[in-house]
Amino acid sequence: MNESVGSRPVDLLNAAKGKTVLVELKNGHSLTGKLVAFDMHVNLTLEDTEEKKDDQTLRKLGSIFVRGDMIILISPTV
Repeated sequence: MNESVGSRPVDLLNAAKGKTVLVELKNGHSLTGKLVAFDMHVNLTLEDTEEKKDDQTLRKLGSIFVRGDMIILISPTV
């Protein structure tokens, strides 16, 4: 792991603020959007968000709030 980022998950989320992230959900859908904020429950606020399923864009959602208990994975996009 990159030592300059930190070793705690919250450090990785802080480093991803303002950047585009991929969020996979329990319902099989995924979201891509700019990470604006998060809290200790990993609830997220995203901007410029798109919902995708099977690599196809289903809809553009704009600014949204995602409950942390629905999230399987959060990853910076490449």
